[in-house]
Amino acid sequence: MIRRVLTLDLRPGPNVPETYRAHHKTVWPPVEDSLRAIGVRTMDIYLLERRLVMILETDDDFEMAARFAQHIASDPRCAEWEELMKTLQQPPPGAPPGAFWTEMQCVFRLAK
Repeated sequence: MIRRVLTLDLRPGPNVPETYRAHHKTVWPPVEDSLRAIGVRTMDIYLLERRLVMILETDDDFEMAARFAQHIASDPRCAEWEELMKTLQQPPPGAPPGAFWTEMQCVFRLAK
């Protein structure tokens, strides 16, 4: 299993964090099914003001770009969900050109 931590910012504007939270209380079933089908084992998203952090645990052979392209193509509702989310999101500082969710670098880990 691979664990990745990614970050993203929400766009400025009235009620954007509340809107984002509301959408994630009722994620569309095809989106959840597709994420599981492409090899996402767990996904947690945390919010602080406008900064999002996603902890993603996947199958060992999970390649981000290819698998998320597969997810978007798997069902029209998945593509619609991703487009809807992009209306609320913007790349974080330091993101590569064209990127939204950006992988963070681990700088410390305490383990047993």
